[in-house]
Amino acid sequence: MKALNIFYSFRMRLLLVLALLLIVTLFVQYYLNLRAERNNSRIRERQEQALISGVTLGVNSISSTDRLIELRRRTNNPLLDGETGRVANIFVIDNEWRVSDSLDDEYLPEMMPDGTLKYQRLQDITTLPPIINADQLSDAQIKFLKTTPVAIESSQGEAHAFPVETDRGRWYVIVVLKSDREPTSILNRQAARPLIYTLAVLLVATLIAGVLVWRFTRPIKDLSNAARRVAAGDLYFRVPDPKRRDEMGQLASRFNEMIAGLGRTRELEAQLHQAEQSAVVGRLASAIAHEIRNPLNYINLTLDHVRTALAPEDPQKRATFNRLADQLKAEVARINTRISEFLNYTRPAKLELRPVDLRAAAEDALRLVEVQAAENNIKVSIQVSGDVPQVLADAESLRSVFTNLLINGLQAIDGEGGEISVKLSAEQMSHAAHIEVTDTGHGIAPDNISQVFEPYFSTKETGTGLGLAIVKKAIDEHGGTISVKSKQGSGTTFIITLPTTKG
Repeated sequence: MKALNIFYSFRMRLLLVLALLLIVTLFVQYYLNLRAERNNSRIRERQEQALISGVTLGVNSISSTDRLIELRRRTNNPLLDGETGRVANIFVIDNEWRVSDSLDDEYLPEMMPDGTLKYQRLQDITTLPPIINADQLSDAQIKFLKTTPVAIESSQGEAHAFPVETDRGRWYVIVVLKSDREPTSILNRQAARPLIYTLAVLLVATLIAGVLVWRFTRPIKDLSNAARRVAAGDLYFRVPDPKRRDEMGQLASRFNEMIAGLGRTRELEAQLHQAEQSAVVGRLASAIAHEIRNPLNYINLTLDHVRTALAPEDPQKRATFNRLADQLKAEVARINTRISEFLNYTRPAKLELRPVDLRAAAEDALRLVEVQAAENNIKVSIQVSGDVPQVLADAESLRSVFTNLLINGLQAIDGEGGEISVKLSAEQMSHAAHIEVTDTGHGIAPDNISQVFEPYFSTKETGTGLGLAIVKKAIDEHGGTISVKSKQGSGTTFIITLPTTKG
């Protein structure tokens, strides 16, 4: 396993790639050298065969009365062919350094009018290429060396001299070979071929190195982007491709773990802040309840006494008196309700969990608001889809959830006429009940969506901002979830899921 981890290391893979490129380069160079050596071997072999054929033909000419041209025709040797063969010319030099025979008519002895032969001297031949093996001749052949012309460029071919001992003295057979060099364009191509192969290997190496560099720097760029987003406060972003097993993959994984840790820390800080805020509000609510409810109770009792004992005798005045007294008692009740909301939100919940029928809880809440809904021309309906199982909940807390959501819908419609619907259904796969409370009110501004469940946040002038906060707290205490969808001017939908007794 440890060896496998070393293989996943970026450094090890880079070393392996470089080693592979080195091996490929060496192999290409070895292959090119091998081809060049084989080509040189073929050239040397052809040269040796051509020299043997030329020397043999020259020796036969010394011992025969036939000319080299006739002997070449009879042998029919491809190497001696004037056009396609390797041998360009053969000179037979006698012991007096005269050209006795040649494949070129230009150098043959010329018959004079007096019947004698006029020979050309070896030193007079200006087209003879340099003698390749001149340094291998013995000291007795100094004259031959001194008379060897060297004025011709080696690109015209090369000459080899071979001494032949005869009864008439030492003769020489000079074999002139055609140049085995290719034309300039072919030579340029052959010279450029190794360079092309080397450049191809370097190009492949560069491409592979570029891919490796790109793969190595891409996670660094991702990390840079992630660091910038985290610095901006986005703790939900994750570095992509964390499954790499090299050092960059490990760094990305550790970075994601760090972001997750920062996110958990922020959540804990938020919870701590909320707990501190709730504690302060709880103490404030207790003080308010103590300091305000006692005077409110006295005012309420006094109103009952005044309405009973001091009501006017005149029926018209009595009706006005009772109406004003009822309005005072309603305001006292409203103040008591607000105090109860403060206390309910700040105190730890004491839930009495038991199976509760969602439809029954929704109908109980509906009865509390149906009069107000009818007065404002608002239609409230409950729709049940399929068999909705009971949920394990506190009945009073669940009724409070429905009540607050319905009241929120009534306030959103604001007396203009509209509709509020409560849809109940079941999520069979997750063993959860699904609740949707939809109104046709003004909707929620996009900037306020994320704040609707925060305590004391309200867009209404007379609102306390605790209604939806109480709903959110109750749903969380039941292990459920709540979310909101809204389009300004088209209405709002609250979506709730609660675990059922079957889960």
